[in-house]
Amino acid sequence: MAGTNRSDRLPFAGALRDLAVTVLLWSYFTVGFVILFSPFYLLALVLGKHRERAFQRLNCRFYRGFFFLLRRLIPACRWRIDPAAAAVRGSVVVSNHVSYLDPILLISLFPRHRTIVKNRLFQIPLFGRMLALSGYLPAAAGGRFGHLTIEGIASMPDFLAAGGNLFVFPEGTRSRNSRIGRFNPGAFKVARNCKAPIVVLRIRNSDRLFTPGRFSFNAGRPNTIFLDVVDRIAPDDPRYTLPLAELTDEVRKQGFAREMAALPAAQPPL
Repeated sequence: MAGTNRSDRLPFAGALRDLAVTVLLWSYFTVGFVILFSPFYLLALVLGKHRERAFQRLNCRFYRGFFFLLRRLIPACRWRIDPAAAAVRGSVVVSNHVSYLDPILLISLFPRHRTIVKNRLFQIPLFGRMLALSGYLPAAAGGRFGHLTIEGIASMPDFLAAGGNLFVFPEGTRSRNSRIGRFNPGAFKVARNCKAPIVVLRIRNSDRLFTPGRFSFNAGRPNTIFLDVVDRIAPDDPRYTLPLAELTDEVRKQGFAREMAALPAAQPPL
């Protein structure tokens, strides 16, 4: 009987731990932002000569703080970040997308960065303004925010030449089963127009830490999150000049299909 009561308590204790860790992490996003970072954003807005650069660096530091806290609160999760991924500069970066953690992980790695964001997020008061000041691009070029896309694309060659990265999730949405969906060729077109390298990243297991559709982090679940460079296509690579449809298909097949097919066998038993 005692053993049964103890086993009944274990799932409750695990759920309570997950909830406590989640509350602490989301508190960093709210209270932590207001107390620790909002004064610096305000200074950058009022006094900064290069607002976009300042906002991007602040975004990077804010999310680095988040992942520092996350690693301390969830020691059961290990991180394997390819040094080559963190060293990418002046490139169009494409990656798979399996968790809400993926974009903020990339922001935490790249001090100078731009990305493409759903238009509806620009409609959120204050947050949408911060996205615009950070140089992020709305996904659709039409509508009230279309000018941001047009201006961002026009300035992209100089931004990449100065060492910034544009990172894009070409599937357009998160995968619910770690499978790779069809790629939108837009990022590859931007890369070629800017004569910039295309760097392909693969993220694994971030969805095991923060599962789509779930409020809480899986704080007690042993896990290893991987971020790897799986391909790099420079302007002098013969693949670079393939027709866009063939280029996107090549990246999708060579960069992801083989690894994703082997993914279930590579996972430790639950």
